[in-house]
Amino acid sequence: MADYTLEEKDSFTVLGIGTELESDYTDFAGITKEKADFWLAIKQDGRLDTLQAIATNDYIFAVNEAVNNKMMYYAGVMTDESIQEESRVIQFPKGEYLVVKGEATTADEMSNKLTGIAFGQVLPEAKNFAYVGGPNTTVEMGQRNGLVFGEMWIPVVRK
Repeated sequence: MADYTLEEKDSFTVLGIGTELESDYTDFAGITKEKADFWLAIKQDGRLDTLQAIATNDYIFAVNEAVNNKMMYYAGVMTDESIQEESRVIQFPKGEYLVVKGEATTADEMSNKLTGIAFGQVLPEAKNFAYVGGPNTTVEMGQRNGLVFGEMWIPVVRK
């Protein structure tokens, strides 16, 4: 089984700028392209810089959340401030989280790799915990040795 930990986390919030993912949830290639296009757009138009300017740390969050039966995807940061752009305050509950750590050459690659490990390996094989919904996120934490490193955080409950 993939390398993972279960960690207790306090509740936290992420301020995110988002987009609705139109691809079917089983269309991995379509979702991956939509996410990559979204990141390119918010980097080019300055919205990511706007978020990072008010962040309380250097972490960049890529959040998946179901909202009103829509698959939403957000770029976000931890902050107590707000921005002019349309945004959403995403609440993560206090509790246990599945944490998968990893690194890759780009943030997109890291996010896709960790998502694949978490949802493709760890959760299907887990016997004593389960994901029951709610927002989940990959967290870009920095760079070292030319690679982007970070973690995926998924709220889970004990079975």
